[in-house]
Amino acid sequence: MESLIDDHSQTSAGHGPGGPAFDRRREQLVLFILAAVQFATIVDFMIVMPLGPQLMRTLSIDPAEFSWIVSSYTFAAGAAGFVASAIVDRFPRRTTFMVLYAGFLLGTLLCAVAPTYLTLVAARVATGAFGGILGGLSMTIVGDVFPEERRGRATGSLMSGFALASIAGVPFGLFLGTNYGWHVPFVVLALGGVPTLLLTPYAMPPLAAHVHRPGGNPLQAALGMFVDATHLRAFALTIALTVGGFTVFPYISTYFVANVGMTEQELPLIYIAGGVLSLVASPIIGKLADRYGKLRMYRIIAPLSALFLLLITHLPPVPSLVAVVLFGSLMVSNVGRMIAAMAMITGSVEPRRRGGFMSANSSIQHIASGLGASLGGAIIAESADGRLEHFGIVGWIAAVATLTTLWLAGRVGSHQVAPATAASISLEAAAEASADSGEAMIAAVECETETTVNRSGS
Repeated sequence: MESLIDDHSQTSAGHGPGGPAFDRRREQLVLFILAAVQFATIVDFMIVMPLGPQLMRTLSIDPAEFSWIVSSYTFAAGAAGFVASAIVDRFPRRTTFMVLYAGFLLGTLLCAVAPTYLTLVAARVATGAFGGILGGLSMTIVGDVFPEERRGRATGSLMSGFALASIAGVPFGLFLGTNYGWHVPFVVLALGGVPTLLLTPYAMPPLAAHVHRPGGNPLQAALGMFVDATHLRAFALTIALTVGGFTVFPYISTYFVANVGMTEQELPLIYIAGGVLSLVASPIIGKLADRYGKLRMYRIIAPLSALFLLLITHLPPVPSLVAVVLFGSLMVSNVGRMIAAMAMITGSVEPRRRGGFMSANSSIQHIASGLGASLGGAIIAESADGRLEHFGIVGWIAAVATLTTLWLAGRVGSHQVAPATAASISLEAAAEASADSGEAMIAAVECETETTVNRSGS
């Protein structure tokens, strides 16, 4: 035990393998794992959207039925998130993360072998039940590992998984689906996620300090998430933000093919362009949010997102380059508003409740996604010549929902940690990089005692 305390003293002093340089390297490795999993979950969720024309054709389904392939994932994720909000803070983050990711990969494999429309919907439910919680848990880990002054940058880096999914994952998956059948992208995605799963126990610390904090009945804790005024304001922002995107996004590919005049072979271009722009913009937006304030950046970017939603949903037949530029601009504005919003939402809750809160928030986000996709599918109709009708109405709904977030974002507060508590959490986090959370608590007490003695002696 003394050696562990000595290790912690070296960590705090900046010496040995646990010093600041090591901690930063560990942070970056954890962030890499989270971004890789973010990449996999986003590709899994997004790939059905550009495959929409093929799925509707090969499975003989209409836009309303297709919307359930999208929304079944989100509704399952929402239900699972509510369950997770009651128990997720009772287990180490790493263990929970690995169990969920393994379940997600298995669900993705079930999508790959689904022979019919109904079995595909069932497989999407299974995938969503695991994958949906991963998004909230990833943000929880970011909140646990990164302090407020660096959380915007970390969130921006995590969002790079979304950009890379658009640059490489979705276009490559779309290429596989177009040339070899829609089952194949899911096979590649399931197998490709195994190395990240195997790396996690070696690279990610246990992140178990929160397990030792006292807690009450898990059901009461979960219900308590939905009576706290601060939480409700954050949830309202999440709902409006998500509906503002998912009434439109699932149908953009089909609209571009049926109404704008793009071919299915040209669709990867819009995701590549949007992904490249988002990859460049995400870290920049994250840094600007840290420097000038998350709320200020959000209120600059969100109106741009509403504008591009309107432009795309009213787009007439145009050259493919115009469609690519508009879609890329929409993706950048969408990712930018999510970076600022998620950084604000993550910082609005006290650390001991962060896991359950982010699971509940992820649940609400996925349910709102499903409602948005279903609402869009109910309004949009397919004409006799295959064109989508009433997409402009959906665009106005999305734009209005987005503009309401300008007021809602201003009502999301920031949880302030007292200086003494913040110092304790910082010491505990540093120790946890090389020891388990129980040892970290002892190390933190020892370090604080030593500091007090030194001050008294001086």
